[in-house]
Amino acid sequence: MTVVPVVTIDGPSGTGKGTISRLLADKLGWHMLDSGALYRLVALGARRHGYALDNETSLSDYALHLDVQFLTDPISGESLVRLENTDVSGEIRTEMAGNNASKVAALPAVREALLERQRAFCQAPGLVADGRDMGTTIFPDAPLKIYLTASAEIRADRRHKQLIEKGISVSLAGLVKEIAERDERDSQRSISPLKPALDAVVIDTTDMGIEVVFQRVELLCQERLELADV
Repeated sequence: MTVVPVVTIDGPSGTGKGTISRLLADKLGWHMLDSGALYRLVALGARRHGYALDNETSLSDYALHLDVQFLTDPISGESLVRLENTDVSGEIRTEMAGNNASKVAALPAVREALLERQRAFCQAPGLVADGRDMGTTIFPDAPLKIYLTASAEIRADRRHKQLIEKGISVSLAGLVKEIAERDERDSQRSISPLKPALDAVVIDTTDMGIEVVFQRVELLCQERLELADV
């Protein structure tokens, strides 16, 4: 598909793939694709425009013409996401946004509409692609594919702590239930289900801190991509 090197990092929510992807992209000086953000944006935009989340025709057309910008704040250096000229950086990271994205992502026409848009992120010097089907569907020829996993209980506990730190009160039991339901929906959808690619390196992060996981990923890059300076 391309001579530009790609590292795909797939897995369910709460495994640390977003953090690892950002760290790796920064370390390598490569571009990063947060594919989950695209589905969250489609779901958010759909709700704002009054589209039902199961209206595949309307949602796929909306996804095809998605008006989004991924920017960096010149002062803080933080990532910014603008949907139709409105800053939605925080709004797309809520639990509701994640659950709605999972529903939208199950629609084949929506996935097809976003296919080439995701592949367009593959630009020199390289790309770190974070998602659920990066290694199986979007970049099947990537030289290094990583799949992160962890127990639903641990992932819920991680998310619970993040929300508490932000001053958001939420039920831990409720998070476990939501994560389990989302895992089921993502892994059972008819197109591009959540699963590791056949040649992916699977890393269980249940009992691993983010630093240890990143060290493992760095080593894989050195071995598979021959990047001595990682």
